[in-house]
Amino acid sequence: MTIVWAILLLLTAVIGWVLTLFGAPGNWISVVAVAIYAWLMPNELRVSIGWPIVVGTLLLAILGEVLEFAAGALGVAKTGGTWRGGALAIVGSLIGGVVGMFVGLPIPLIGSVVAILLFASVGALGGAMLGEVWAGRTWEESWPVGHAAFWGRLFGTLGKIMAGSVIVALIAMGLLLK
Repeated sequence: MTIVWAILLLLTAVIGWVLTLFGAPGNWISVVAVAIYAWLMPNELRVSIGWPIVVGTLLLAILGEVLEFAAGALGVAKTGGTWRGGALAIVGSLIGGVVGMFVGLPIPLIGSVVAILLFASVGALGGAMLGEVWAGRTWEESWPVGHAAFWGRLFGTLGKIMAGSVIVALIAMGLLLK
């Protein structure tokens, strides 16, 4: 039964990583899952996941959030975007990510992941520009905000995905090192 719980923990971490592609708090799902596992599983049954791994995943999740926030905030703050532009960039990014999941790209093995990232970033660009136009700016004035939203979303998500990848690897190593 111990191996079943270990597999479920790793599966939850992988699902969390996938959810991060869509802007969901996937890294935090992994942190909560590993903390629950370390807390509830008795020491004699627990595969080598202890509190040091819980703390490591927590620090990595925080790093991912900092990278995402910094990438998004630096770009949009420099361009003077409005709250409407920011809000619609988020909505556009979510819609774009879902569209990218279904459209995909013809790249072996990673086509779906690249499509989700690309479409989410394009969605952020379109949403930000639409929000800026809605706030009274011209399309030419909204382009720098949309451009910043595109790159902020892309680099922020990449940073968060890298942190999530290390979280999954850390959990996998902890499960394998008994």
